[in-house]
Amino acid sequence: MTPLIELTGLCKTLKGQGEPRSILSGVDLTVRGGDSVAILGRSGSGKSTLLSLIGLFDRPDGGRYLLGGQDITKLSERRAARLRSDEFGFVFQRFFLLKHLTAAQNVAMALVNGQGWAARRKRKAKVLAALDLVGIAHLAKHKPPRLSGGEQQRVAIARALVREPKILLADEPTGALDTETGALVIEVLHSATTRGCGLILVTHDHAHANRMNRVVRLSDGKLVQGGHL
Repeated sequence: MTPLIELTGLCKTLKGQGEPRSILSGVDLTVRGGDSVAILGRSGSGKSTLLSLIGLFDRPDGGRYLLGGQDITKLSERRAARLRSDEFGFVFQRFFLLKHLTAAQNVAMALVNGQGWAARRKRKAKVLAALDLVGIAHLAKHKPPRLSGGEQQRVAIARALVREPKILLADEPTGALDTETGALVIEVLHSATTRGCGLILVTHDHAHANRMNRVVRLSDGKLVQGGHL
């Protein structure tokens, strides 16, 4: 089976006002459907930079990136935007919910495409199905101020899942949550892999990392097996 993601020798250098600084220097990573991978690393090690490259928000300076077997190392922003919409779901530490919209309306915003809204009935069914997957369909009409932090993060996950992405990217999704709520959120994220989705989780939490099928550590710009810092 063709991997969802295959990175070979991926490199990234940050060019600021001072001397250029190498952040990633030869990252190799393969993710298949149903895989769950945790990426550990010290602050500033480049975890979020790597996730940004995988999610096509940024481009590598070297190496090769295959998505579904196709080389997308160098591509236009227009094509990158299309692939982000079609292939990926994103979950962040901050929920990025619109407070004046209900949970269902926040999730539905992800169904806007270049041609506008999907058909109303189809859109409603998809939204409720996504909210049901994360266990909060009964809160569909609630607005974010009425939801707990964990419930808001579940809305954000439902928003990421509603387009049925092949790859789910989560960057410190439990950073603003207490331990128990964070564990529930990780369980919800991991459950997506049972439907064939690939999950890449960036985290500082070893307990959450160990829920994944594989744990890798970003050190000196490269990924190595194992989760000890």
